[in-house]
Amino acid sequence: MKRWLYPIFFVFVFVGLVVSCSDDDDSFWDSLIPETEEEDPTQSQINGYVFKPELQPATDEHVQQLELPAGFNIQKFAEGLVNPRILVANNTGHVYVSDRQEGLVLLLEDTNGDGAAERIETVAEIDQAHGLTIHQNRLYIVTIREIYAADINSDGTLGEPQLLSDELPDGGQHPNRTIAFGPDGMMYVTVGSTCNTCHEPNEKHATVLRANPDGSDLHIYAEGLRNTIGFGWHPETGEMWGMDHGIDWLGDTEQMEELNRIEEGADYGWPYIYDNGKYNPVDRPQGDTTYQEYLAMTTLPLMLYTAHAAPMEMEFYTADQFPADYQGDAFIAMRGSWNRSNPVGYKLVRLHFENGQPSHFEDFVSDFLVNGNRAHFGRLVGLATHADGSLLLSDDTNGVIYRIAYQQ
Repeated sequence: MKRWLYPIFFVFVFVGLVVSCSDDDDSFWDSLIPETEEEDPTQSQINGYVFKPELQPATDEHVQQLELPAGFNIQKFAEGLVNPRILVANNTGHVYVSDRQEGLVLLLEDTNGDGAAERIETVAEIDQAHGLTIHQNRLYIVTIREIYAADINSDGTLGEPQLLSDELPDGGQHPNRTIAFGPDGMMYVTVGSTCNTCHEPNEKHATVLRANPDGSDLHIYAEGLRNTIGFGWHPETGEMWGMDHGIDWLGDTEQMEELNRIEEGADYGWPYIYDNGKYNPVDRPQGDTTYQEYLAMTTLPLMLYTAHAAPMEMEFYTADQFPADYQGDAFIAMRGSWNRSNPVGYKLVRLHFENGQPSHFEDFVSDFLVNGNRAHFGRLVGLATHADGSLLLSDDTNGVIYRIAYQQ
C-alpha cells in the first residue's frame, strides 16, 4: 500500500470486554476480581486505545515554538544522530550518549563554546548499549545482560571496555537497563519487566539491583517496579527516587505513572497492586495470598503523574547556571503515550522538592506535540547536566540532542 494511503493517526479500540457472573460461576472472576463481599453479579468493561501521533521533523520553526519558563532558551546541541538515548556528562565538557539500536556510545563536545557539539565520534561499539553513568573517571555501560566499564582518557575517548558482569536477566518488553552510583558508592541497575503484567519466573525482573563497583554481589535491592528508567538521589537527603511506568491496557487514565521513594527491601506492588492501592484485575497474587495481604506488603507511591506519559531519564539539578530555586529539584523526560485516546507526555517536566520531599510537577519544556496533538517532533529520553550548567535532553525519533540554558 502506498504511504499516502496510511492515516496520519489512528485510534483503535483494543479491548471492549463485558462479562457478568454470579456467586456460583466456578471461580472465573476469582482470577480477575479482588475479594469482595458484594452478592450482586459483577460487570467490568475496559477500553484500550492505540493513538500514535505522526512524526514530523525537528525544524527550526518547530523548535522555536517550544514553551519554556521566562529566561530559558533551547537550541540543538547535536542533530543527525540515529537513536540517541541515555545521556551522561563529566565536568570537563565531555558528553556521552548511547544508541542501543546501533550498538554505539558516542562522544560529543562543544569545542568552541557556542552551545553546539562540533565534535561527535564513536568511542565504544557494544551491542545493545543503553544505560550510562560515570564513576571515578570510568564510563559504565549496561546492555540487556551485561555491565561494562571503560577508563575515560583526558581527551574523552575510552579505554577498552571491561566486562564486569553478565548476570542480568533476559530482556522482553522492557530491555532498556539504566545504571547509576549512589551516595554509598554502590552500583544500581534497573531491570524492567518482560511483560505488561504477569508473574515473572526470574525474580530479578521488575527490580532495582545493587552491586559492588566491580559488578560483584549483584542482588535485588527493591522489587515490584514494572520499568523504572529514571532514578536518582536527592542531593540533600540522599534518598533514592524513581519514576515507574504504569501498566498498559487498564484504560485512558490508568495506570498512572508512579513516583516512588526507593528503599532497600521494599516491594512496590507490580503486577498486583498499582496507584494508591488499587488491585490489578488481570493478575492476582500467587498461591493463597489475597489482594489485601499483598497490599499490606506493598510500598505505595508518594506521587502520581498522568497515565501513559512514559517517564524516562531523571536528573536532579545541582549546577549553578539555573536560578537558585532549581537546586535540588528533578527534571524528568516524558516520552509520550502511544496507548491513549488523546496523547499525553511529549514534554520535559520539573519535579519540585520542598525540604527534601517532592511537592508537585510542573511543565518545563512543552509543545513537542503539534497540529492539534495529531503529530509530534520529539519523543524524549535522556537527560544530563552539562559542565557549563545547562541541561541536555535527547530525542531518539529525530536524532536530536537539545541544550536548555538560562540567561540572566
